[in-house]
Amino acid sequence: MKRPPFRFLNLLETLVVAAIGAVLFDLAGIPAAWLAGAMVFTAAVSLAGRPVGVPRAIARGFFVIVGLSLGSVVNPESLHGVAAWPISIAAVVVAMGCVTVSTMFYLRKVHGWDTMTALFAGVPGALSQVLAHAVEEKCDVRGIAIVQTMRVVILTVGVPVVLAAFGQSGPTRLAVQPSGLLDAPAELAALFAAALAVGGLLLRIGFPGGLMIGPMAVSAVLHGTGLVTVTLPVWVTIAGMIGLGAVSGSRFANTSVQLVLSYLAAALGSFAVAVTVSAVFVLALAATLGLRLGDLTVAFAPGAIDAMMVLSLALHIDPVFVGAHHIARVFAVSFSLPVVVRYMTRRQAHRVVKKTGQSSDPDTRAD
Repeated sequence: MKRPPFRFLNLLETLVVAAIGAVLFDLAGIPAAWLAGAMVFTAAVSLAGRPVGVPRAIARGFFVIVGLSLGSVVNPESLHGVAAWPISIAAVVVAMGCVTVSTMFYLRKVHGWDTMTALFAGVPGALSQVLAHAVEEKCDVRGIAIVQTMRVVILTVGVPVVLAAFGQSGPTRLAVQPSGLLDAPAELAALFAAALAVGGLLLRIGFPGGLMIGPMAVSAVLHGTGLVTVTLPVWVTIAGMIGLGAVSGSRFANTSVQLVLSYLAAALGSFAVAVTVSAVFVLALAATLGLRLGDLTVAFAPGAIDAMMVLSLALHIDPVFVGAHHIARVFAVSFSLPVVVRYMTRRQAHRVVKKTGQSSDPDTRAD
């Protein structure tokens, strides 16, 4: 009988801590303050042992809100650079492959990780899919989760600061004039209904980030065609960003500081490798295609799709451009990861067979 109030108090504590962090970051003038501050403060209290967390149903609500806000900035003018996108989208797929291989090589050679664990730690984003494979392959799930989560936190805080330092980001504000909840209730209801339908469909088929991508796509189409003009109030959008920061920060729940510190060198080193490889592609595309450095940086950032999409909203960066590239990355990871895992598993099995002197058996020979 006491469990529901206890869980509610945990949620309340999580959101209060996240809101305090967001406000303090905003007062300090830190870019992307609502997301970064909420994430950092929630992660800190989580590592301190507090039972923070956001229930899945409420977290999904935050995803829908942010997705609708992202799509509302779309207009015909925002698609002016679409002709150059196929090249950069192909490049982001290649870049993420290079990031994975480079990070895997680093973790194996420098920190002595086994090949499969290093592979899963190096894959940019797609954490839930990666952890599912990691459990099946009996890898170091804790190490993978810590390395991946720390990369998201560092990117979320570091990318806005670096972009602001080089004058490549817009202000931390909404890109469109917000509406009130009662300004156009029929339009708002239709927008939410369509967003929930598409988001629910993507969630059902297992599309990563479907509850953000679906509402964003619906909102982008309806706003881009002029069928809908209403947008979410500013306080709703900010609440969504703070909520997503709390969701990301609470991934450190039930993790001790000592455990995080034991993986710190691997996390920072692999992060440096991933960012360096991504930066090479970003600079090359910026020089050859003339695309904005800020847009490319967030689009190629090897982090979780939800955090990177929120950064595009907070930094006034083209969310359609960023979304197209991260969706391409998600598709590439989703389709290629099972194939790569199967190949590496069979290859390792073949090596074991050769060591036992049974490699002549045709039934154990790798394809």
